[in-house]
Amino acid sequence: MNTSQPATPSTSHSPAPAAREHSASGPAVQRQVVNFAFYRLDPEFRRLDEEHKRRAREQFVSLFAQPRPGFICLSYSTVGLKADCDFLLWRISLSADEFQAHSSAINKTVLGGYLRTPYSFLSMTKRSIYIDKVDPFHTAESRTHIIPGRRKYLFVYPFVKSREWYLLPLERRQQIMDVHIRVGNKYPSVKLNTTYSFGLDDQDFVVAFETDEPKDFLDLVMELRETESSKYTVRDTPIFTCIQMPMAQILDQLF
Repeated sequence: MNTSQPATPSTSHSPAPAAREHSASGPAVQRQVVNFAFYRLDPEFRRLDEEHKRRAREQFVSLFAQPRPGFICLSYSTVGLKADCDFLLWRISLSADEFQAHSSAINKTVLGGYLRTPYSFLSMTKRSIYIDKVDPFHTAESRTHIIPGRRKYLFVYPFVKSREWYLLPLERRQQIMDVHIRVGNKYPSVKLNTTYSFGLDDQDFVVAFETDEPKDFLDLVMELRETESSKYTVRDTPIFTCIQMPMAQILDQLF
């Protein structure tokens, strides 16, 4: 699959029962499994002869051009933007097995022998328990089915809230989130993708913001710091600034 283009998973891949969630208004909707895998290239690879690097590059690019039904993989560069990683693979499927199969294929390439994975976050889509009264398009499907890759910039970070937050009555949490949601809706150029990691990984959520305007994301985050919900944040780092581009172009940046 060409990672530079938005993609939609094939509906021929039947999800496991756990990947379905019932909405209050209708039939079950498919839930997706999501992985943000960050890679770093060993500088030793750059010291290899040009022919060796050329063959390794062709093999690696070819891997990402192969279609994988029911599987989305978008590539993003972090070169010059984060010290300990070089690129991100944003992978979406209906089963975590697909991530293992794809990682196994990467490991078998020549370039894979020179790659490290300093960060990898696993999560899943889920319908939010909070009601967005402002956005008329907020549905169960809008939170359980991600259509990624339509914007240049992606900002990703793991997110953990305090136990005190979860002990608040739901009505009180909704009141606090009403303010949070109103702030977010002031920045329509920023698309939020919230995925859930409870029991799957070390964080509560992984959030991924897509935009073509980084300044809007900066202003959004700054304004959210002043809302009551922010005092219940335990951790929202590391934060990754990523730029979408084809894998071939990413490799051109690296060697």
